[in-house]
Amino acid sequence: MSTDREGPSIESHREALRRIADHARAKFAEVHEAREQALRFSREIIRNSASAIRAAHRAEYDRALDLLSGLTAQVDEMNAVLRDHPSVYYAGYVEDARKEYVEAHATLAFVRHGRLPTPEELGVGPAPYMNGLADAAGELRRSILDSLRRGDLSRCEALLDLMDDIYSALVSMDFPEAVTRNLRRGADMVRGTLERTRGDLTVALRQSRLEKRLAELSRSLSDGPDRA
Repeated sequence: MSTDREGPSIESHREALRRIADHARAKFAEVHEAREQALRFSREIIRNSASAIRAAHRAEYDRALDLLSGLTAQVDEMNAVLRDHPSVYYAGYVEDARKEYVEAHATLAFVRHGRLPTPEELGVGPAPYMNGLADAAGELRRSILDSLRRGDLSRCEALLDLMDDIYSALVSMDFPEAVTRNLRRGADMVRGTLERTRGDLTVALRQSRLEKRLAELSRSLSDGPDRA
């Protein structure tokens, strides 16, 4: 006598498929909504970070601080929305937004002589933080060039040293690009920016020293004995 038992019916398979599809559809809907919110947050964070950087360069520090305060709230809200959605949390556009957020904070700290916030204080991971610092080095070049145009050389060498320190920190991160999010590319860009800025500043300093010597020589000649 056969001992084979009849397996699940076609109808039971259909019912199981319906339950699985309903569950998957609900999960997809959650991820989709999280993704849509993340895109909105990312666009706003990138836009407001750029505004904060412009305000910092214009010495509009109160406005920059207000913008950064709003950015912090946006980043915290985005992190809360994405906490249960790691596939979106680590998406490229979300990482880019965090990088711009770090760049804005670092730029204001550097040009205002403020304290540089830590990754933990900003609620970001090491990859977007270090990449944000790489971008901030470019803003330091802008600050140096603005000072050179104004004829103010007092802070330029200190800012150049800070760019050098950023580069040294970046090149010390000897890890795969998948871990650092292409940080090596950022380090290479900082190196090029650093060398161009060093050349520009060297020329400006030499010109400034020459002008001072010529002015001293002119004064000494004008103050010399009357030959008449």
